[in-house]
Amino acid sequence: MPDDSSIVGHIEENLPYLRRYARALTGSQTRGDALAASTLEAIITDMSLMRTEGRFLVRFFAVFHSIWIAQGDTNTRTDGDVEGEERIAAARLDKLTPRAREALLLKVMEQFSVEEVGEIMDLSAEDARDLVRIGANELDSGLASNIMIVEDEPLIAMDLEAIVSALGHKVVGNARTHEEALSMFDTHQPGLVLMDVHLADGSSGADAAADILEKWPDQPIIFITAYPERLLTGQRAEPAFLITKPFTEEQVRATVSQALFFSERTVPA
Repeated sequence: MPDDSSIVGHIEENLPYLRRYARALTGSQTRGDALAASTLEAIITDMSLMRTEGRFLVRFFAVFHSIWIAQGDTNTRTDGDVEGEERIAAARLDKLTPRAREALLLKVMEQFSVEEVGEIMDLSAEDARDLVRIGANELDSGLASNIMIVEDEPLIAMDLEAIVSALGHKVVGNARTHEEALSMFDTHQPGLVLMDVHLADGSSGADAAADILEKWPDQPIIFITAYPERLLTGQRAEPAFLITKPFTEEQVRATVSQALFFSERTVPA
């Protein structure tokens, strides 16, 4: 059994990934971080929640899911305070099979096995597998958009283009530098941007994203990086959607669909 100091160390190591998942699940940095904070509070109050056999990360996410369900955030919010992209997301959530989105993100974005997804969500492996399949099919439908890629590695850019094109999206172009990214964005006004962090001329994709968001605060941007911990520090505004290199086709598919799912700037392809 892990002791308290070991549990704290594991939490510090894995918290950025829980926060990433919580933000993707809710479509909001604020809501996602609040759920992650509630998870930490529950563990601090009762450390026995983490003193179990098996993989630590599975238990960590299982505690999160118990909080998520207990707080009722799995329900669609349609009260008068929900506007803009949250109202669009609410309408789309009404069309999804309950819990399918969670299962899909756990399997594809966080790369848990189907058995681990079932353990986290308190389901059988068979039920978890069905939810992953249903979630993938439902998120892929009806969300076609124009997408801009910002990536200085030609092979990676080609791979990304092939994946999103197969989903029915149109790639308007690939920028390799900060300057190219801003110019291309102004020209095409894409519904989604896939943004590498380190660009060809030494410029920063994070800076390019900041410049875009200054003009278009609601623009969905998915960061793609080999060093996600550098963007998930809790010290500044952070991405709601992030893909870690090396990525899989499933990760890209799920994250693109999830980002467009919450976007009011979806542009028909």
